[in-house]
Amino acid sequence: MPELPEVETIARTLAPEVVGREILGVSAPDPSALQPSLAGFAALAAGRRIVSVGRRGKLLLIALDNQGVIGVHLRMTGRVTTCGPDQEPDRPRAVLALSGGQRLCFADVRRFGSMHAFGPGEIEAWPFFASLGPEPLGLGAAEFRARLGQGRARIKALLLDQHVVAGIGNIYADESLFRAGIRPDAPACGISPRKRDGLLAAIQTVLAQAIAENGSSIRDYRDANGDAGAFQNHFKAYGRGGKPCLACGETMRVARVAGRSSTFCPHCQRGGGEAAVLCSAPPHKS
Repeated sequence: MPELPEVETIARTLAPEVVGREILGVSAPDPSALQPSLAGFAALAAGRRIVSVGRRGKLLLIALDNQGVIGVHLRMTGRVTTCGPDQEPDRPRAVLALSGGQRLCFADVRRFGSMHAFGPGEIEAWPFFASLGPEPLGLGAAEFRARLGQGRARIKALLLDQHVVAGIGNIYADESLFRAGIRPDAPACGISPRKRDGLLAAIQTVLAQAIAENGSSIRDYRDANGDAGAFQNHFKAYGRGGKPCLACGETMRVARVAGRSSTFCPHCQRGGGEAAVLCSAPPHKS
């Protein structure tokens, strides 16, 4: 699933191709890809000029000249690319015809993703958008500590919760927790303020490096030009279950956390089971 670095890369590579172009028409081989409907989407988008392309969490945002917005939810296999007049898009679910002969194409093999058109000021009322937590790259240490709380929720579950912090998924949670030396099943109540600060620093470092590498390409992800990312060549945890830890040589283990496979080093990452026991123990009475 495209996460923050992948969506950021798509936004950066898409912008030079579409900004300044007018949306001339909307077609949808799969009308279910468009919200509120094909006709409703076309009414809000056709005739409008694209003024910028950005991102919020894992959501791609295409801003229009009337302050309306197209939000693209890529989900697991969504891809947004541009096609010239002589290029045939690869099995698109929706196509926006742009001025100058360019086309913006949305493809999605598993059909979980969608494109949403909003009029001026409407996106803020979309429950999904309104519920997103802060962006991790601009998050301060004090707020991050507070957002994790002192409950028994597993730290990886909190990182994956888009209400807590926006944009982190399975790949970058595993990579950040490895670099911070924290097990993915560690409960929040067992993580000290110092460890929380180290985790935020690891998150920001990992995300910045992944953006610089144009994201991670494992199966479906490509940027708006159709090019793969390269951060997968720097994985230290994700997908390395059963392999030697790159830091200590211990065999990497895999556990199920928040319904996701989570890879960690039992030597380099601490704070799992023992911390959970400490969190659940009743207060000592003298």
